[in-house]
Amino acid sequence: MKDDEYVLGISSHFHDSAATLVQGQRIVAAAQEERFTRKKADWGFPDHAIRYCLSQLPDPDQRVSVAFYENPQLKLERVFRNARSTAPRGAALWPQTLRMMCDYGQDLSARLLTVCDDPDRIFFVPHHRSHAASAFYPSPFDTAAVLVVDGVGEWSTTSLWNGADDRLMPLSEIRFPHSLGLFYSAFTQYCGFRVNSGEYKLMGLAPFGKPRFAKRIMDNLIDLKDDGSFELDMSYFRFDTDVTTISPLFEMLFDRPVRQPDSPMDRHYMDVAASAQAVLQDALARLASTTLRISGQKNLCLSGGVALNCVANSHLIKTVPGLENLWIQPASGDAGGALGAALDVAAHLKTKSASPDGSVRARAPADPMAGSFLGPDFDDESILAELQKSKLIWEQPDDMPGQVASALAEGLIIGHFDGRMEFGPRSLGNRSILADPRPDDMLDRVNLKIKFREGWRPFAPMVLKEHAATLFEGPTDSPYMLLISTLKHAYRHKATLATALGQGLYEPLDLMRAVSTDFSAVTHVDFSARLQTVDPAARLSRSGDILQKFYELTGCPMLLNTSFNVRGEPIICSPRDAIDCFMNTNMDCLAIGPFLVRRSAQPEWVNSFIGKKKYAAD
Repeated sequence: MKDDEYVLGISSHFHDSAATLVQGQRIVAAAQEERFTRKKADWGFPDHAIRYCLSQLPDPDQRVSVAFYENPQLKLERVFRNARSTAPRGAALWPQTLRMMCDYGQDLSARLLTVCDDPDRIFFVPHHRSHAASAFYPSPFDTAAVLVVDGVGEWSTTSLWNGADDRLMPLSEIRFPHSLGLFYSAFTQYCGFRVNSGEYKLMGLAPFGKPRFAKRIMDNLIDLKDDGSFELDMSYFRFDTDVTTISPLFEMLFDRPVRQPDSPMDRHYMDVAASAQAVLQDALARLASTTLRISGQKNLCLSGGVALNCVANSHLIKTVPGLENLWIQPASGDAGGALGAALDVAAHLKTKSASPDGSVRARAPADPMAGSFLGPDFDDESILAELQKSKLIWEQPDDMPGQVASALAEGLIIGHFDGRMEFGPRSLGNRSILADPRPDDMLDRVNLKIKFREGWRPFAPMVLKEHAATLFEGPTDSPYMLLISTLKHAYRHKATLATALGQGLYEPLDLMRAVSTDFSAVTHVDFSARLQTVDPAARLSRSGDILQKFYELTGCPMLLNTSFNVRGEPIICSPRDAIDCFMNTNMDCLAIGPFLVRRSAQPEWVNSFIGKKKYAAD
């Protein structure tokens, strides 16, 4: 493949649509459509994300091939075959089936041809191959086993791969309807959260409970073999025939109905969440062991939506024999499928033009994901124009990191907007809300006054890489916030979850307040934390400089980091989004490009906007 050829990757028509642009194996740009349309998990064709990616070409007339992240023909085959085999029970899914037929049969083809008018340069990459490519090609490994686990692609729900140089070889698969992703989504719905967005809440709920239902799940819902292969008892599930994921038998098995959203949480659902998490971890560990064994590898790459379960990821590191290195695609969901499709097509085209000796490329030593900072950035002039339009009062400090660090040390909560937007579900510093993790009230302040979300949900710690092992046990190299570590005993206070329960506390928020640490806003009731390690010397994000200055001021090498948005809203993209979010919340400051906006300096009318904009529940 010539160095000046580009491939545009696209995912759409299910959820979390995205576009990416690669040149060979170099990732040029990547963004999710929701960030532009402001529709959370937008599934529509990613016109805005495509426009952004193509704007990064050196020449607007540059030749571009297009890679779509799955095979529409195989997807429709599965949907139609399932509708036929489950008729008439599956009638509830027929409108969705007809919509997919229209979207995939007509709309998708026409949309792709508007991007590339040469059908010979439009490629369809199978869904799980796209996921596998997104994990293997940007990884630091020349050879590795690859495990993909998600809801469902065309037919595959779990797939095992062997990666070597520019080649991905399939080893084994498990097919629909037997799916660990849909299995976990069923428990997500049962515990009162939204499928395809609330799975991380189920993971966060699990530490409050005990896995006392794990055996019941293994005896009734899933037949899990020693090698990780599995089958679901579909009499308990309905995702193959209905818009719901579970049948009445599921509720009968656990002796309680589905929890209603926003209703009080009790021990039963906490224990169900803990049990589902334990079974998922067991299944993934068995699958990982098998993938390593049959591939003969010691390195493992993960992708697919289930790979965003950071608790399960850390469990693999601790329990899988023979696993030496683990790398997880930061955008493991369907958005990352757009990246994988582009990289797979780029590898295929390059192999076709490889030299006679068969050599293809040398793996780049740097992180091809570039810290996931692959989205749009905005110049100072466009930021200033939005500030002036909003009539906000701003200043332009000579030392922005120092000024922000001082404000954080005073206990202020800062919205930070700078540089390129992150690709994937995590804010890693450029579209982040930052705060001091030490004050006892910080968890409540950020959850209830800024994010407008459930008060029991902890935040992530952004930690200086050189200090991570001093503070935490377990995996402490986690630049993408994809692993769980445990705070060391020296930083824990006396109360534990067991003592708090013994005192008669049962509400999650009460338990969070009782089980405190030196960094209570970023640790869970089991003293775990979803770690993000930062090396300021890498110069990936100004947030690293802010963290370094904060450490110099306070002696604390850690900040609270959460996504710059409120509950139910996508992460912000533009200066306008940042200003709107700042005005809609109780945020104390907005550090946006070179400008600092202090709420204390604003006229009183600015505060009248707080809480006025409402979003759907996440």
